[in-house]
Amino acid sequence: MNEKPPANHFHLDPVDNQRLAVLCGEFNGNLKQVEKHFMVRIMHRGNDFTIVGESTAGKQAEKAISELYRRAGEDAELSAATVHLVMQETSNQLQSKSPEDNERHVIVTPKAKIRLRNPRQQRYAANVQTNDINFAIGPAGTGKTYLAVACAVEALDRDEVNRIVLVRPAVEAGERLGFLPGDLEQKVDPYLRPLYDALFEMLGFERVERLIDKNIIEIAPLAYMRGRTLNDAMAILDEAQNTTEEQMRMFLTRIGFRSRAIITGDITQTDLPRNQRSGLMHAIEVLDNIDGISFNYFESRDVVRHPLVQRIVEAYEQADTNDRDAEA
Repeated sequence: MNEKPPANHFHLDPVDNQRLAVLCGEFNGNLKQVEKHFMVRIMHRGNDFTIVGESTAGKQAEKAISELYRRAGEDAELSAATVHLVMQETSNQLQSKSPEDNERHVIVTPKAKIRLRNPRQQRYAANVQTNDINFAIGPAGTGKTYLAVACAVEALDRDEVNRIVLVRPAVEAGERLGFLPGDLEQKVDPYLRPLYDALFEMLGFERVERLIDKNIIEIAPLAYMRGRTLNDAMAILDEAQNTTEEQMRMFLTRIGFRSRAIITGDITQTDLPRNQRSGLMHAIEVLDNIDGISFNYFESRDVVRHPLVQRIVEAYEQADTNDRDAEA
């Protein structure tokens, strides 16, 4: 005789029909999204809910619905992206094994409070506070660069550093800088756009422009860093998988007194020539187990963009595994 899957009953407070309608979404679309994600069945009569499914999944779904109901009291609608992020946060919180994983939940910047959405993001933010050099390695969409900028803005706002230096190697994904108009800085500018966007969101456009004019925020190609020493600064090297071994060594040795550095990259998306080894890969091997340096690794399940991005990342990871197996 087959056992029935366990049922989880709970009630949402306060009772509010408008809030309940926002939670459920048009044609119960939000609830269907939760059902699909956690592989459960959701039934409700007013604010009384029943979830049928595997025990852990049921608890995760209940936690997600409760959080979505809380947010429904703040917003007129819940977007599909919001529902996805809440479900992912819930899954990762309940998978957390260590109590210190949940030490930090928010990075505070002048224009926005940045929520840390999973245990890896929380460890990453905590490590930036306690280590002078921090690596963030993982697939696109896991928040590596965005959180690096948030940590830098927070440190600047707290007067922990006097300036922010944002650096990126001028290596293009299959295109040539020579075909772009302008001088070198203007050519590199489009590749720094993710850093600009994060700054504008956290500080506001006008303040960012003023800080750039005062050289408190400096945005520079990696080639401009040779021979410099960075004191009282938070330096971020983005897209570090596209550095050579020599460039990575050069950047890391720019760090001066009262300075910190964050190096972000995705070792699966290197745009260097095939015969050239990534400086990020080399640094992982050489600098492991050195006190004061932290390595923060993200996985496809940490992706916080559109839900399809996670599936795309996982599909490419599987294809890379299959290719390696075939070569072996």
